[in-house]
Amino acid sequence: MANLDRNAAWTAIESSSAKRLSDLFADDAERVANLSRNVAGIHFDWSKTHLDSTLLSSFELLAEAAGYKAARETLFAGGIANVTEGRTATHVAERGEGSPEDNRLAAERHGRMRSLVDAIEGGAFGEIESILHIGIGGSALGPDLVIDALGRDADRFEVRVLANIDGEAFDRATWGLDPASTLVVAVSKTFTTTETLTNLDAALEWLRDAGVSDPYGQVIAVTAAPDKAVEFGIDETRILPFGEGVGGRYSLWSAVGLSIALALGWGAFEELLEGAAEMDRHVKLSDGTANVTLLAAFADQFYAQVRHAQTRAVFAYDERLQLLPDYLQQLEMESNGKSVTADGEALSRASAPVTWGGVGTDAQHAVFQLLHQGTVPVPVEFVAVVENEDSMDLRHHQLLLANCFAQGAALMAGRANEDAARAYPGDRPSSTILLDRLDARSLGALIAFYEHRTFANAVLLGINPFDQFGVELGKEIARSLDEPEGRVKLDPSTRDLIERAGL
Repeated sequence: MANLDRNAAWTAIESSSAKRLSDLFADDAERVANLSRNVAGIHFDWSKTHLDSTLLSSFELLAEAAGYKAARETLFAGGIANVTEGRTATHVAERGEGSPEDNRLAAERHGRMRSLVDAIEGGAFGEIESILHIGIGGSALGPDLVIDALGRDADRFEVRVLANIDGEAFDRATWGLDPASTLVVAVSKTFTTTETLTNLDAALEWLRDAGVSDPYGQVIAVTAAPDKAVEFGIDETRILPFGEGVGGRYSLWSAVGLSIALALGWGAFEELLEGAAEMDRHVKLSDGTANVTLLAAFADQFYAQVRHAQTRAVFAYDERLQLLPDYLQQLEMESNGKSVTADGEALSRASAPVTWGGVGTDAQHAVFQLLHQGTVPVPVEFVAVVENEDSMDLRHHQLLLANCFAQGAALMAGRANEDAARAYPGDRPSSTILLDRLDARSLGALIAFYEHRTFANAVLLGINPFDQFGVELGKEIARSLDEPEGRVKLDPSTRDLIERAGL
């Protein structure tokens, strides 16, 4: 029956004939209020999308048929949310909003993490001035985003994030650092990740070559597999564990955020968690279109399924959020880039679009030509901050925000012209996310919003956002290249490339 209800809801959604945006505004004087929400110091505006009351009713029926409430309860109760792997998804417990037992374990691990932060700040590891954070994927993207956004003026430890296995990346990350005063934080959930362990080996050699007598003494391991870190040679007193149910792209709230706490201070890390917890509470207690993450997912699904948009663009009109599109690429595409439902059936509709974006106003002079006049439909999301904290004249920030708001207005309104090359078709959708100010609390809420939005999209599609089998095949083939029999199985093109590169 649920499948029938879900199919009926999709049929209603896909057969809708949405009006032009200008007509939607003309027909509803309260449209801005009806499609805007305020949560955790963040204003969300979907009024410039094609959602209307009829579509929203159909989407609410879809959410009910898809079992959103039950899925949400499973997530927050610490149930098996990752059904294909038979695992929980406990990142919300890192913010104190999971099951009582998961919350207790997360609090204990945070206590150990804070003790280590206090020890480092107190000089137990020597005169540490810089942190080399080694990880990849979620083990690097989350900390990198938060530290880059909030740590530019922090008078604490300098943090460099190293992810790529490319030696050029290692050279760049360590350039200008003093090995004797650098602490290495190695993050790997399984502590078997090839890129991370290869870079960790290089870091240990870098310390040795600089005359550090005990390189392992300057390494902290963050992992859900402490035994593996011990086998690698790291003392158990220098290992911070986190839960197996914390997925990499959802992990910055756990001990993976050690470098965040060092760069910003423990108080800021706690504010980050509380901001995320505030968004968690909103999601737990809000249903239908009152739930800002579900409303966002309704817009996402309309453009993916009805307008067949294959990409979604995110533009941060704040230099401090320049890494947000990179972070969202992994969160959204690794979570929802699936072709099979949670029940193991072939997905019969589009899954996650390609997430991309940039920083305003740079992007206006690079890609907005396509957004305004191109033939490819692209829903656009603007992220901006009301309060500036830079050292420049206020006019700079005012011009920045004016450009942000003008782009959304132009995409919607368009402009007719007898010269087709100068005509703008308009009726192009955008949403706007406007933070009162950018601090640890608001950034935590923003990131948690995107997590729950990703989850809501997955539930509407009937897929599991917490596995990522698609990243494994390439890794397996790369490992097999060390063996002759592995190379024999490859296609002629790949074998030729390997020979040309001298591998």
